[in-house]
Amino acid sequence: MVRTPSKIEVHKVLDVKGLNCPLPILRTKMALSDLQPGQVIHVMATDPHSVVDFKAFCARTGHQLLHLVEGPEVFEFFVRHRLGVKPHKSSKSA
Repeated sequence: MVRTPSKIEVHKVLDVKGLNCPLPILRTKMALSDLQPGQVIHVMATDPHSVVDFKAFCARTGHQLLHLVEGPEVFEFFVRHRLGVKPHKSSKSA
C-alpha cells in the first residue's frame, strides 16, 4: 500500500526499486520532463543514498520535494515539477 499524503495529487508514479545511484535520479529527471510545471511525481526507491540524492537534486534544479517517506526497505519521494514556463521541444525545420 502506498502511503500517499492525503492532499498531494500525484500525476505520475515511478518505480525505481532495485536501482542504485545515479539511476533513480536520472530516471526521475526523464520522467519529470514529461510533466507540466506544478505536477507531482511519486518515486519509490530502495537505494538508501537516494534520500541525499533527491534532496540535492531538488535543491539544484528548483523542483520541490513535497514529502519523503523513509520506510525500512522503500523510500518514497513526492516531487513537484518546478513552477515556471516549461520549455517546448523545438522541431527542426528542413
